[in-house]
Amino acid sequence: MGTLKVGVIGCGSIAQHRHLLEYALNPNVELVAVCDINKERAEEVAEKYGVKAYTSYEELLQSGGVDAVSVCTPNYLHAPISIAALNAGIHVLCEKPMATSEDEAKAMIAAAALSGKKLMIAHNQRFVPSHQKARQLIESGEIGKIYSFRTAFGHGGPEGWSVEGKEGWFFQKEKAFVGAMGDLGVHKTDLLRYLLGEEIAEVGAFVETSAKDFADVDDNAVCVLKTESGIIGTLAASWAYVAKEDNSTIIYGSKGIIRLEDNPAYSLVVQYATGEVINYELGKIQSNKDGGQNNTHIVEKFVDSIVLDTEPPVSGEEGMKSLAVILAALKSKETKQITRV
Repeated sequence: MGTLKVGVIGCGSIAQHRHLLEYALNPNVELVAVCDINKERAEEVAEKYGVKAYTSYEELLQSGGVDAVSVCTPNYLHAPISIAALNAGIHVLCEKPMATSEDEAKAMIAAAALSGKKLMIAHNQRFVPSHQKARQLIESGEIGKIYSFRTAFGHGGPEGWSVEGKEGWFFQKEKAFVGAMGDLGVHKTDLLRYLLGEEIAEVGAFVETSAKDFADVDDNAVCVLKTESGIIGTLAASWAYVAKEDNSTIIYGSKGIIRLEDNPAYSLVVQYATGEVINYELGKIQSNKDGGQNNTHIVEKFVDSIVLDTEPPVSGEEGMKSLAVILAALKSKETKQITRV
């Protein structure tokens, strides 16, 4: 096949710092269009990449000019736009969380199956080198039986880097549906499922709004999680870690402890029960602070799945399972009970 013609729908921060940059660097891709309801923003980004600007995603999808799109819009538009694209015979890379309900996620998966086109969800934590290495160590039995874990994802909040600052959709419930839990927490539910190689079965959660008085979504959440085999641990998602981002995960096993993205010098540290410590330097996790220098591999894996006609590494089903944990956390918060996923 020839070059893949790609459009990016939604020209906010994630499109500008990640998707557009990574498409522009991909030899199999020709960027042809961008779309944003903010005409000025669409035109500014289109000019930068030498592509056509749209303000209507329907018009872009019906143009016949694109083979694939990235959906980088506010959360509530992920499902309708992805489904419209798949129905139009266009491959879709959708930002996380993939949808705002299980029904929406199922409808996206069904649309992909019906059209025979690819649907991939942008869970980039799986492709971080330290996380891939940790999965191998866990799978091979290197740290023994896993007992427990703790993971956190927090920074000062999207107003620091989102194109619209405090006015942005991130803080508006009808557009975002969920706050830090959807922005950051879903990355970690996906990562835990990937690392541990099993599903999360039960969730108890506190999901609060305590730091952003202008927001009507959560900005601090702490969840207790239990997997199918009985591994227990915590997940924290926060927009109130004001000084320094935390993106760390610790896995506790019978033979040792794995510390991920927890030490500034070493992205992976294994502390064995014998007292031995092994430090791995595997390259840094990508952060919005590095000017997008670090490739997230998301676009590359998406493009490869189309070019090679393989199953995308983060399928719609995978995205839905990671979303289900977030939905269970919200239900736990409402009912004040432990909730089955």
